[in-house]
Amino acid sequence: MAFDHLSNLPEWEDDEFKEQEEGEEWKPNPTKDACKALYLQWQQVMMLLKGALDSMNLKSGDAAENNPPNDYWEDYKQTLLADGYQVAVKIKSSEVGLYTIRMENAAIIRKNAQYIYSALLILTMEDIVEEGYITAIREEIDTFRELFKKWVATFEKDEYEDEWGLFV
Repeated sequence: MAFDHLSNLPEWEDDEFKEQEEGEEWKPNPTKDACKALYLQWQQVMMLLKGALDSMNLKSGDAAENNPPNDYWEDYKQTLLADGYQVAVKIKSSEVGLYTIRMENAAIIRKNAQYIYSALLILTMEDIVEEGYITAIREEIDTFRELFKKWVATFEKDEYEDEWGLFV
């Protein structure tokens, strides 16, 4: 089994993104390069996240009155995965080249990554996922955060106005 497909995310294809004029492909594109590095790092996060969530130690039945039922944890798992997949989609879709779209996607990416980062802690506290898994995922998200900062720093404001006035 190939480990590069454990994240269930599509591979990064450089040919998908044709922001530059024809004949100018040779020019450096720091935003695209940073975006690619960010996406590849998120694949690592998703691979670990899927593995950790697939290893969830749910008790059969409702072990105690104070514990949420297993359906709750399955929903929790699906929410984390959905947010993780949305991060990947927003990374790739930000390469349309518009500043406002990049900024909007960056805000969603940050929100989802932060949510996953903190939401994993309850799984450790409830002994549902081993602490080592959570620590590894959080370390990968820390690496992702540093790449995210580099990526956002490459954004260049364009002439298009944000109709909502958020990214001016």
